[in-house]
Amino acid sequence: MNKKAVQAAGDARLMDDFVRQNEPFVLRCASFTVHRYVTKSDDEWSVALLAFSQAVQEYSMDKGSFMGFAKLVIRRRLIDYIRTQSKYSAETAVSLSVLDSDPEEECGDIAAGKAVFRQIEQMPDDSLKLEIESVNHTFSAYGFSFYDLIRCSPKAEKTKKACARAIAYIIRNPQLTEDMRNSKYLPVKIIEKNAEVPRKILERHRKYIIAAVEIMTGDYPFLADYMRFVREELDR
Repeated sequence: MNKKAVQAAGDARLMDDFVRQNEPFVLRCASFTVHRYVTKSDDEWSVALLAFSQAVQEYSMDKGSFMGFAKLVIRRRLIDYIRTQSKYSAETAVSLSVLDSDPEEECGDIAAGKAVFRQIEQMPDDSLKLEIESVNHTFSAYGFSFYDLIRCSPKAEKTKKACARAIAYIIRNPQLTEDMRNSKYLPVKIIEKNAEVPRKILERHRKYIIAAVEIMTGDYPFLADYMRFVREELDR
């Protein structure tokens, strides 16, 4: 694939064939980036297709896998496109009053609302803000939003570690993750039995556990950085 991309960059006919052959890949990348199904009638398709062509022209063998490079270019172009769309402005606006939290409760996890806000302010682009907007669509299917996590996330270190065990157990069992997504329920009984996490903790922090599973298994690299306790548990 890497060699074909290099060859296509210098030959218009090969370029057309190469792009056409990889249209399913472009669609998957676009859908994965915007977290909804993208068709060829969507504007995002046109943006992603142009980004793929750009990736072919800019690719060289020293950049590693072409597909990985193309996915990165498509993601960046789509993020730039979304930023220019005024219809997203209200959805992506972040309220300081909503994110405000007790400074003593701030930690390395997503619960630290003020830390998230500072991160958004300091970033050169809207990547984190777009991740929050995107993950909100996912959370809405479970009946909560990103900002609910500020109130329902665990604060005590012991509780965080217990939640991290539950999250890691779900992630390490893909079928359980799939069942959770299909049913929109946390499999409390199974987790309690196999991860040895008290039911009380699972029920009290259900939203946090579900959110962490979605973030850690989805395309949310910036938000995942806040899940320190979860990463530590997964690395065990």
